[in-house]
Amino acid sequence: MSKNYQMPQFPKSFWRDGDLPAFQTATEDHKTDVAIVGAGITGITTGYLLAKEGVNVTVIEAGKILSGTTGHTTAKITAQHNIIYDELISHFGEEKAKLYYKANQDAVNFIKKTVHEEKIDCDFSEQEAILYTCTDEGAGKIENESRAYQKLGINGAQVNSIPLDTNLKTALVMHEQAQFHPVKYLLHLVKLFVKAGGKIFENTVAVDFEDGRELKIILRNGKKISCKQIIAASHFPFCDKKGLYFARMHVERSYLIGIKAKKAFPGGMYLSLDSPSRTLRATPANGEQLVLVGGESHKTGQGINTMQHYLAIEEFAEQTLGIQKYLYRWSAQDIYTLDKIPYIGPITANEPGILIATGYKKWGMTSGTAAAHVLRDYVLKKDNPYKELYTTSRFHADPDLKEFFSINADVAKHLIKGKMEIPLKVPEEVKPGKASIVIAGYGERAGAYRDPDGKLYLVDTTCRHLGCEVEWNEGEKTWDCPCHGSRYSVTGEVINGPAAMPLHKIDEE
Repeated sequence: MSKNYQMPQFPKSFWRDGDLPAFQTATEDHKTDVAIVGAGITGITTGYLLAKEGVNVTVIEAGKILSGTTGHTTAKITAQHNIIYDELISHFGEEKAKLYYKANQDAVNFIKKTVHEEKIDCDFSEQEAILYTCTDEGAGKIENESRAYQKLGINGAQVNSIPLDTNLKTALVMHEQAQFHPVKYLLHLVKLFVKAGGKIFENTVAVDFEDGRELKIILRNGKKISCKQIIAASHFPFCDKKGLYFARMHVERSYLIGIKAKKAFPGGMYLSLDSPSRTLRATPANGEQLVLVGGESHKTGQGINTMQHYLAIEEFAEQTLGIQKYLYRWSAQDIYTLDKIPYIGPITANEPGILIATGYKKWGMTSGTAAAHVLRDYVLKKDNPYKELYTTSRFHADPDLKEFFSINADVAKHLIKGKMEIPLKVPEEVKPGKASIVIAGYGERAGAYRDPDGKLYLVDTTCRHLGCEVEWNEGEKTWDCPCHGSRYSVTGEVINGPAAMPLHKIDEE
């Protein structure tokens, strides 16, 4: 399509614009009561809640705080998690489905209450969440979901019109939902956490842990953090081999752009359930209205050239609202469990000292907040009405078994494909701004990227998690693992886990 605007040349997250406070790196052994790995919404909120109770808490982050998944969210605060309640009733019954809704609506209400009580300036606004479809098949799903809303007492309704230019069949509204600027919100919780005695270490990478009379987190630099309780809130648990979580989850990427639209945005938070999905909402930015448009999910490291996903979203935005100015583009990474309910609780039934929270799909703002309350109550040994819902030891023949085999068959396929692939290029053939799998050194498989200035970066393509071979991601200029979703920079540094160690570097030109 013809355009009179320029696509941003590098993915940039709107939420991370501006300066974040800097925290020191852990360069010495450290001791605390509770060590939280991951400084996103779960880690920060859990730390805040525990510090309020007088618990000595340390949060560590591999990079800068709030720069991972939380820094790439669409920032919707909602219990409307696509089509899910009809499915939950079918698989688990009305009681579990109602608990799932209540847990997430409690999270919506907690954020709303915290924003008002603490007077947090974070662009918070109440919005309706709207699920819509343009197909007959989708209309049937929405009708079933609407009946599920009625059974569960969810505050919502099916409607036959929405203020968007689409070929609408029908839509489902959930009332009293919200949106915000997640970094502004969480930075306030960071201040409260530190004021209450909490400790934060940045650029501090957890690679393993030790059992014993006291637990110890082993850091990449060889230092250790001793504690009574470990909480893995790092999106994909850094200790995932305990409990075989790598075999019980899969990772997907989706894409977003931020635009100044030609048409005024009508309000609301929209999600299409059609394929490919589309999401739209607006947020204030620098005195103007920024419209966020997203969609195009696929398994990380798999599928077409990732730039094509941005172009597809761009075309949808142009058709729906018109693009006056193209400001941002970025992608997000989401983890799916076997049954679509997060895993929150002890990493295994025999190890209550290590807690995890993962598998939020695309709904980290509410799921992460709900997880923080469940984790707090595990640490304080208090009852929580949602512990059983999220228990990490659950396994259901339907739908878990089918999904388990599907995930691991896909992993096996890509593991074998990567090992059998024979590179056809050598590093000298890689042009500036391009990347390729090449034969380097003594015939080893390598990933080669040559920057626009001609500098060549060579890395071993074997993922440091479980040995799959990474693939090039053109949209983000990263090396992505198609098996479990680890992502690396052109120099081999870890961007997303579960890998904890960087790719091996190969001698460059």
